[in-house]
Amino acid sequence: MLIAADKFKGSLTAVEVAEHVTAGLRRVVPGLDVAAVPVADGGDGTTAAALAAGFTRHEARVTGPTGEPVTATFALREDGTAVVEMAEASGLQHLPKDVFAPLTATTYGTGELLLAALDAGATSIVFGVGGSATTDGGAGMLAALGARLLDAGGAPVGPGGGGLRELATADLSGLDPRLARTDIVLASDVDNPLTGPKGAPAVYGPQKGASEEDVAVLDAALAHFAEVLERAVGPKAAEHALAPGAGAAGGIGYGALVGLDAAFRPGIDVMLDVLGFAPALARATFVITGEGSLDAQTLHGKAPAGVAAAARAAGIEVAAVCGRLQLPEEALAAAGIRRAYALTDLEPDPVRCMAEAGPLLERAAESLARDFLV
Repeated sequence: MLIAADKFKGSLTAVEVAEHVTAGLRRVVPGLDVAAVPVADGGDGTTAAALAAGFTRHEARVTGPTGEPVTATFALREDGTAVVEMAEASGLQHLPKDVFAPLTATTYGTGELLLAALDAGATSIVFGVGGSATTDGGAGMLAALGARLLDAGGAPVGPGGGGLRELATADLSGLDPRLARTDIVLASDVDNPLTGPKGAPAVYGPQKGASEEDVAVLDAALAHFAEVLERAVGPKAAEHALAPGAGAAGGIGYGALVGLDAAFRPGIDVMLDVLGFAPALARATFVITGEGSLDAQTLHGKAPAGVAAAARAAGIEVAAVCGRLQLPEEALAAAGIRRAYALTDLEPDPVRCMAEAGPLLERAAESLARDFLV
């Protein structure tokens, strides 16, 4: 049995999911051979998945989204591969509860975290983006890495997407030269462009506290950012603004594509490669995947869909565990998942369900084992 599940957000890490599923399976089939590859799709939890796969933990003190110092973690392997998760530095979890900064939250700390990975010896970086508190197009990140983003008076523009309204000139020539020698992969499950009705401000801004007026301000500011960058670096700046992934994590995808020459890949595909999923799958006869909510978003690049697709290609049967299930049987079947086991079927109250997720998951795994293994 191979357990390749993502975290259950708010209740269990991917490692804990694997531990509880294993415990439930072995109550029904003692001594069952179980392997675990905790997975992530580039969003929050990506660094934790890399650490579970044997990467070494590193910490750096960086600037949080509202300017306060935070401690951020990245993962590094002996071959020089680093996993850097922008949410570690610039994520929503670093904001006070119910307090947002849609116009001023900055990705500066993410740039500092990338520098820390380079200082630690990284020669290739998997840059996981998602869960951001920011909508600054990656401007803060680029500034931390050496770019000069100046207003008409020659002073650095203010933090956040709102500050980009005052941007007059951009100079990327001061970016850390090590970036040019580093392979950077932008790992994301988001394929939105930078601006417009499907862009970062319109689609994700409200989740970060942006009002309708804020969304309009941010959309115009990011469009202006792209225009100024086009004057600085040429047509590629305009092309990247329309590219899939440019709108990821408040547009930090755009900053990575333009300034870091990053290559965009679906996050789950990248992470399955990095985490050693293929060798584990080759030894498996059955796969269990899952995440907190199996819903319509799952089918668009989330971890369970990627795991199920790879397993189906290898001819291996897949079942899923989840906190709640919001997909009909035909959608599960189309994704390659035979059956899903939801914790809400065992405990309908969502508060109790999250509080007791571990024991409930063990019960769900027992049911799965009885259905498929006995």
